[in-house]
Amino acid sequence: MSTDSPVLEIIRVQHLVQYELKLEFNDGTERIVDFQPFLENSKNPLIRLYLDPERFANFRLDYGDLVWDDYGLCFPIADLYEGRV
Repeated sequence: MSTDSPVLEIIRVQHLVQYELKLEFNDGTERIVDFQPFLENSKNPLIRLYLDPERFANFRLDYGDLVWDDYGLCFPIADLYEGRV
């Protein structure tokens, strides 16, 4: 990551298919992350709500973080950077 921007942020998100998102970070790195295994394997009913395609597609960027609803679903940026959820 460049020394010009010491804080890692997501600057763009593109919904590809199903539960896959393409994330672009402020250092130019791009990752495609598939959230489906995480959502399907979760035992938490509040997380499983995001298996609803419309609900999943309702994400936003909030100060460089990828979030859903009022932080009902969010992930550590370092994990997303590595392509993990």
